[in-house]
Amino acid sequence: MPIVTLPDGSQKQFERPVSVYQVAESIGKRLASAALAGKVNGNLVDTAYVIEEDSKLSIVTDNDPDGLEVIRHSCAHLLAHAVQSIYPDAQVTIGPVIENGFYYDFAYHRPFSPEDLVLFEQKMEALAKEDLPVTRHVISRKDAIAKFKQMGEHYKVEIIESIPEGQTLTFYQEGDFIDLCRGPHVPSTSKIKAFKLLKVAGAYWRGDANNAMLQRVYGTAWPNKKAQDEYLHRLEEAEKRDHRKLAKKFDLFHMQEEAPGMVFWHPKGWVIYQQVVQFIRKQLARHDYQEVNTPLLVDRSLWERSGHWEMFGKEMFTVTADEKNYAVKPMNCPCHVQIFNQGITSYRELPIRLAEFGSCHRNEPSGALHGIMRVRGFVQDDAHIFCTESQIQSEVAKFIDFLFEIYAAFGFKDVLIKLSTRPENRVGSDEIWDKAEKALEVALHAKQIPFELYPGEGAFYGPKIEFSLRDCIGRVWQCGTMQVDFSMPARLGAEFIAEDGSKQTPVMLHRAILGSIERFIGILIEEHAGNFPTWLAPIQIAVMNITDAQAPYCTEIANILKQKGFRVTADLRNEKIGFKIREHTIQRVPYLIVIGDREVSQQTLSVRTRAGEDLGSMRLNEFEDKLILECEQKQVQH
Repeated sequence: MPIVTLPDGSQKQFERPVSVYQVAESIGKRLASAALAGKVNGNLVDTAYVIEEDSKLSIVTDNDPDGLEVIRHSCAHLLAHAVQSIYPDAQVTIGPVIENGFYYDFAYHRPFSPEDLVLFEQKMEALAKEDLPVTRHVISRKDAIAKFKQMGEHYKVEIIESIPEGQTLTFYQEGDFIDLCRGPHVPSTSKIKAFKLLKVAGAYWRGDANNAMLQRVYGTAWPNKKAQDEYLHRLEEAEKRDHRKLAKKFDLFHMQEEAPGMVFWHPKGWVIYQQVVQFIRKQLARHDYQEVNTPLLVDRSLWERSGHWEMFGKEMFTVTADEKNYAVKPMNCPCHVQIFNQGITSYRELPIRLAEFGSCHRNEPSGALHGIMRVRGFVQDDAHIFCTESQIQSEVAKFIDFLFEIYAAFGFKDVLIKLSTRPENRVGSDEIWDKAEKALEVALHAKQIPFELYPGEGAFYGPKIEFSLRDCIGRVWQCGTMQVDFSMPARLGAEFIAEDGSKQTPVMLHRAILGSIERFIGILIEEHAGNFPTWLAPIQIAVMNITDAQAPYCTEIANILKQKGFRVTADLRNEKIGFKIREHTIQRVPYLIVIGDREVSQQTLSVRTRAGEDLGSMRLNEFEDKLILECEQKQVQH
């Protein structure tokens, strides 16, 4: 007679073992109809799962994140079912859930075409309408191998053979389609209501270039068509804003095979880069940071002592010289400890805030590289704060205020925060981790900032707060971080003289606001779609003449503005003024100055914006004042 405890604390007692579906049905027909799965004592299970003893249960519907995952997992299987219905000789391999959707890898004698995707999607829709029951079956390892060998599914056989002896194996069946899977899945195919196949790409079996090339079909699935349409609209917007396309259009940077994951900055792109760096540099000085610079190559022994070699050795570029092994630094923290260690530091000098625009390199997998969003060579707006344990709260609080100021200047107001705690592989005692985690949690509560807890996702040396930006089309980008580290300073011999004269180890706070500057600029490009705020724009003003008679005055105006520090181009080409205006508008120049005979005679400027707004006639000093105010206030126009 199991007793089932529901999320609201209420209980239901049953005379015999009962399925998740039957519990939902006992609550109401509407809930039973909406049920996709269940969570029994925290474990996600099918609605057919039978509860035999007292348990906690929540019914999972498409309103729950778990429900959406079940839908997407089931949709991957629906795709495999459709593909094998059309091409029976196609072999299925793996089909996991990914962010916003799913994919499935197939072995087939030729690449799938866009026309194939249309056929697959049509077949999926037909199978969903058939309302086929999706059933789970337990099978022995021996029988599973025999079954999938008989089906000609050699990749599934390889997967089964790699699963350790003793594990329970299950397969799911819908109609005449069978697939090896742990589940859970929706109870029937009709529960899958909104999906779209997006693209096909090549993928090596198990990610190994020595293995066969498979066909990977990507798709998305949602609880309803409205949610899917919203997502597809975001995809369309993201495609328009792709920083790689815009970089080519606006001549900002390029990348090439001879330097994979490295950026070739063009003049216009480098202007943006330097504006970002100089802005942050000024703010660092205002917040009492001292800027430093550390070597790019450091002896491997330092990385071994810091713990980075054990954790990240495979991601480091190395070089041998003078019979010594060096690593190209992947991060700056051990080098900042070396600066702190020079001389004797008193508690009166703490906190010490060392900042660096540190050039770092990491051997990221080639398949993970993505424009300037994921690179091998990058610069971090990195800083490390050496402080006492009692100073942690105030330093974290100051940093949070600093971070929000910076994000607001770049136009980001929606900031998501998560607290990531101790991972399984870590250094330091549980006592140290308890103190570090508590310090960050207290700081967040003191600032009355909502946050999500992510157990096990901290750095190997300490817990961290992660700050993510939500952009104008709803995407989330993780940028800033604050990490409390009690371990690395001790490992690298950092000490200060305490008030009682004893030597003590400082706490080290690792912090960044932008993270990778390259990546942050990529985010800015996509956020503004090239319409950079005036203070960031590579060219802020285009001065244009209508006829050759105004060329001298245009040149004079452009030179004065340049001397005042503005970024100006004088367009004196023998072209129609409409053509010039259109061209500079396409290039997203914030302000367009048109000079005709009237402007020359009255010593004025005719000013318009890239949005087409006519600001009328202005004196030069009026226009300068407007620009200065706009740039100082870091005004942002989307």
